[in-house]
Amino acid sequence: MSFWTIYQWHTLRVILVGCCLSVSAMEAGAVVKQVTATFNPDPGNPLKNEFKNTTPNEGVCQTLQQHCKAHNVFSLRSHEVIALNGPIEPNHADVRKGAMIKTPAGWRTLTVKERQSGEETTVEVRIAGIAGRYELSHTVQELTGNPDNYRGHRALWGERWDNPPSPCISIVSAYYGPDHYAFFWLTPEEAVCNKQAKFLIPGFGYRGLDFVYELRTPNPLKMSTGIYEGTQVYSIGPNGDFDLGDIVVPSDAVIQLDFTLTVEHTLKVEIPPGGNKVELVPQGGWQAWLNQGRRPTRLFRDQTFNISSSNRFKMQLECQYSDSNTCAVRDPESDHIVPLNISVSLPNGLTDANGQPVKLRPLRLDGSGTELFQPGFYVDRKPGTLHFEITRDQVEQMLNDGAAKQYSGNVTVIWDSEV
Repeated sequence: MSFWTIYQWHTLRVILVGCCLSVSAMEAGAVVKQVTATFNPDPGNPLKNEFKNTTPNEGVCQTLQQHCKAHNVFSLRSHEVIALNGPIEPNHADVRKGAMIKTPAGWRTLTVKERQSGEETTVEVRIAGIAGRYELSHTVQELTGNPDNYRGHRALWGERWDNPPSPCISIVSAYYGPDHYAFFWLTPEEAVCNKQAKFLIPGFGYRGLDFVYELRTPNPLKMSTGIYEGTQVYSIGPNGDFDLGDIVVPSDAVIQLDFTLTVEHTLKVEIPPGGNKVELVPQGGWQAWLNQGRRPTRLFRDQTFNISSSNRFKMQLECQYSDSNTCAVRDPESDHIVPLNISVSLPNGLTDANGQPVKLRPLRLDGSGTELFQPGFYVDRKPGTLHFEITRDQVEQMLNDGAAKQYSGNVTVIWDSEV
């Protein structure tokens, strides 16, 4: 006599690859820059669950990669040229009438929305520094009378340009020439950093002006697969978010950052060969009954599987035969139906909506209790178990008349990432 059931296994793999194109309305007089970041789970580093900034660096962080990496910052070029303007009077008392820099160094929060579902989350960005080179209408020799370039620039401001006032911090010793001086300043606070000219400067401007930014991205494990977009807008000009004083006035009044965050989740379930057919047997097999006449108290089988998941998911059942809120197996001769209890145990790293481990969690037809499972980190091919059981009371009914029977039924177990 054999008691067995068959279930069908559905393996769901979700990998959605999105491009990094953001379409947004360009404001008049705006510099528009794309910022892209991607998350896809790394089997070689499953505990590192964060977005990777895929935006190509422009300007200073393209050249000084190690310095930017050390400070966890990136750079984009906002302006190739900000035209010479002036004059800057010597020993000016008003900082706005000279060379000054203030950036939006505080964290700004923006909303990004998934293109199709409308799911929302937030990104934080701050402008962590500014770089470029200032340009003069005349050489420092002509302005200061000092024939040496280095000493001429120092004399022009009364100190080295790459020694900025607090709270700005210079990153590198910059290069210079007769009419220009390159720099890279970090701006840890939203405050004015200025230089007072000691000589008349008829014209002053910038070339290759870069802004350096830092990101705080959301937890991708709490996001659905998809492409999320949002925009952060800054003003640039006198008294703007980017403030270069009253002398230096850019032709563009806005810097617009268009964000595109792409989430590429994996949900994959694998079973060993032959694992789609399960035979329920008593503890120790059938020999105890056949040899000793000991009736089985329950029929059960555990079927292991390997799961890889960086995504939230739910689990559901579909049944060939059902009894109340669970699946069932049936004997075709007697038409007798017996409830089949099915439960699941998930590996460490996967919890329910309350953050609790998933051990022997019942699977029900209405999906109650298995509406949400979520990873705390990327789970890569870790073992879980499906538990199948027919209880003692039901086994008694199956054996009651002593006739040979064969119970079977198809069960579909679904892992669904559409939560």
